Amino acid sequence: MGTTARYTKEDIKRIVEEENIRFIRLQFTDIFGACKNVAITKSQLNKALDNKCMFDGSSIEGFVRIEESDMELYPDLDTFMIYPWKPTPGKVARIICDVYRPDGTPFDGDPRYILRRVLKQAADMGFTFNVGPECEFFLFQTDENGEPTTKTIDNGSYFELGPVDKGEDARRDICITLEDMGFEIEASHHECAPGQHEIDFKYSEALTAADNIMSFKLAVKSIAERHGLHATFMPKPIFNEAGSGMHINMSLCRDGKNAFYDPEDKNGLSDIAYSFIAGIIEHAKGMTAITNPLVNSYKRLVPGYEAPVYIAWSTQNRSPLVRIPSSRGEGTRIELRNPDPSANPYLVLAVCLAAGLDGVRRGLTPPPSIDSNVFKLTDDEREAMGVENIPDNLDRAIRAMKKDSIIHETLGSHAFRKYVAYKQAEWNSYRNVVTKWEIDQYLGRY
Repeated sequence: MGTTARYTKEDIKRIVEEENIRFIRLQFTDIFGACKNVAITKSQLNKALDNKCMFDGSSIEGFVRIEESDMELYPDLDTFMIYPWKPTPGKVARIICDVYRPDGTPFDGDPRYILRRVLKQAADMGFTFNVGPECEFFLFQTDENGEPTTKTIDNGSYFELGPVDKGEDARRDICITLEDMGFEIEASHHECAPGQHEIDFKYSEALTAADNIMSFKLAVKSIAERHGLHATFMPKPIFNEAGSGMHINMSLCRDGKNAFYDPEDKNGLSDIAYSFIAGIIEHAKGMTAITNPLVNSYKRLVPGYEAPVYIAWSTQNRSPLVRIPSSRGEGTRIELRNPDPSANPYLVLAVCLAAGLDGVRRGLTPPPSIDSNVFKLTDDEREAMGVENIPDNLDRAIRAMKKDSIIHETLGSHAFRKYVAYKQAEWNSYRNVVTKWEIDQYLGRY
């Protein structure tokens, strides 16, 4: 979305020759956030750069029926990157692609297109949307067959350093690799739970940020595997330990200035910021099936840990859904704390922006900020303040999503229908399973 292109077709052809790149992965994302690719050899590069690479869309989850299956990949040249972890000779590069129909129209189920569409709405209002993600993950040991276990490689705690943190070497290698890929790493540390880590990278314009999250997840998994470990972005892999979040820091810019900042306001926030917060709060329930898309996501969103449960905002503490970090001026931003890293980043950023812009368009005012620890309030106190809960399971989240016309409009009918149907099937599959907990609790008693 930048004003100047980083690469031309000729640049890419030249680099492929000079660097002896043997394979190019044409990468795209399905509706549920899985990274897909069509691998081509360099002999096919010209065809790919002319948008003539086709694939079968009916084989991709949530795309199209078999009778309308032909899809074309349009490479976004600025996303060309050589994978640093692939051995030479025969390097591998990737280009992130937009998905089009054969008639030359964008495919309305492509998550990247869904985000582009909302970014266009923001641009029409004079805004650009900047995003800084905080991605947490677990590093686990693998068994003798290379399959993942839930055994951690350390007993470290928050901000722990080696030798306790055995994941330090892997995390350092991941950071170096990400920097080789062009990331600007702002922070890297051990998180609360054993085996849990967080790496934060510098904010960027939203489409780039979503691309970066996908690249980040691929790099983390690839480097962990090289260390004989399994990296997972599953939200809650260990009972009684903190889960993994993907906090989203957001700001709007207008005319090169942070549109959320107002030095005259007691909180340093502009009317646009307040309305954006109000939009997020109004659509929080409808967004949850996107920001927290798995049955397992809701095992993280429970009281007693740092993950948010209540729909509230604050400039003072970390317990509500929306937090305003202390930085002001160009650093003024809002942090949405419930998303987890299993979510599709394109859809998460699309619904965050759409919800916020809805608040700005309508001039909404948020409820009063909750500056005490919302977890320590009684149910009656929360009710008196009008503080509601986000959905506490995937079924309720899908029901809330179906009622939210802004979320429906943002995803578009095709993606909305596919997403809801798939997630309802996922919930029903889970609901039908008899768990070990039930056997332990009931088999001997009844």
